Amino acid sequence: MDQSLVFRAAFKDLLLDRKAERRSKGWRAVLYFLMFVLPAGLYWGFYAWSSGGLRFGGGDDAVAVIRIEGEIADGNLASANRVIPTLRKAFEAERVKAIVLSIESPGGAPLEAERIYTALESWRQRHPKPVVAVINNLGASAAYMVALHADRIYAGNYSLVGSVGAILSGWDAHEALGRVGVSQRVYASGELKAMMNPYLPMSPEAEHKARDLVNTMGKAFRAELVALRKDKLADGIDFGSGAVWGGAEAKRIGLIDEVATIDQVVKTRWPDLVVDDMGPRSGGLPFAAAAASWMGEVIAASTARLRADVSLR
Repeated sequence: MDQSLVFRAAFKDLLLDRKAERRSKGWRAVLYFLMFVLPAGLYWGFYAWSSGGLRFGGGDDAVAVIRIEGEIADGNLASANRVIPTLRKAFEAERVKAIVLSIESPGGAPLEAERIYTALESWRQRHPKPVVAVINNLGASAAYMVALHADRIYAGNYSLVGSVGAILSGWDAHEALGRVGVSQRVYASGELKAMMNPYLPMSPEAEHKARDLVNTMGKAFRAELVALRKDKLADGIDFGSGAVWGGAEAKRIGLIDEVATIDQVVKTRWPDLVVDDMGPRSGGLPFAAAAASWMGEVIAASTARLRADVSLR
């Protein structure tokens, strides 16, 4: 056989092998992209959008809506760690000309609320912009504490506003355990160290201390209300009673400035601005969020919360 023919045949086979190898690598690259790169990109995009970090079509001047929804507590949607970064983005964005705090919350942890409103005041000093708070269905206790630091407070006619005060709660299970012959041994360095232990009876000293704590926090909250709205509050009202009022009544006694819904506020005050809902929103994919919510409900329903809660609500 002619050596040139053998060489050409071998060269042709080599080319075919190379082409097959390139096709194989190409398909592997496509498969890798579909299995890893694309899902990761979609997840990142959804997470960035859901947390308020990715904006689309954001060229026009806007009024930013920042949501404070649910219980104000560490790890929640309305936690300081979620709300403060959203505040920063709104204040630093040149296109944002005003900020609306959309409040739908029964209150929660006072320290979380303090972190939120101190961050609000700090950013407002650096980037002066009008800030208003709009209470939707409910703006109570720690949520109302945050609203106090806005320039103006609005609420609808059927909104519930107020609940100025503090609460310290815990369980008392020592009698139930005693009925089945179970008790707990506790060795504490001080007589008040285990004052909220649900397995031990409350001593008179612990009872006095608990009441003193909650009264001190409640008085501090009321003092803050008076300091920030002293010229607007009606006389003869016990604002520290923990009561809530409807929107119209809240305006009459000075807890809010005007009766209006969030739509009316935005349309009346900033008719030429687009609305930019900056969240925060719950992150993650919908299935993961639903699964996490379901698991949380199961755990919460099956586990007794034998602990003390200190909150403004």
